[in-house]
Amino acid sequence: MQLEGSCHCQAVRFSLTSTEPVPYMRCYCSICRKTNGAGGYGINLGGDFKTLTVEGEEYIAVYRARVPDGEGGSKESHCERRFCKRCGSGLWVYSPEWPELVHPFASAIDSELPPAPEATHIMLGSKANWVPVEAGPNDPQFDRYPDESLADWHRRMGF
Repeated sequence: MQLEGSCHCQAVRFSLTSTEPVPYMRCYCSICRKTNGAGGYGINLGGDFKTLTVEGEEYIAVYRARVPDGEGGSKESHCERRFCKRCGSGLWVYSPEWPELVHPFASAIDSELPPAPEATHIMLGSKANWVPVEAGPNDPQFDRYPDESLADWHRRMGF
């Protein structure tokens, strides 16, 4: 599916091809919640990095969150969160660990997205106490990450 996206002020516009366009996974980690999650969570889609085209690159800034280093401190994450430096809209996440992938935020997509038959709720172990988990009766929930990948979920659901 071809996805078209933009920031709120329209300074940045982008497009990419996605084989994982269903916004089903809600991430409640503090990074997603604080940088892009108005509902207390963020939703990322999957896309093919080599198909990403961008207009307005001069308005894009990169944020690398601080993450635990396993020794009681923190280190800079390898994940690069792109956002518009004019209006602050989150656009996508890219990681050099998976250079073929890009994960646009569903909130930045202007294309009509397919509705999800279920939602997977992840990182509930770091969810803010004020955030309700609005899970359906069959929605999987995880304190951290699920074993099922974004691509695996789409295959299982027949997308």
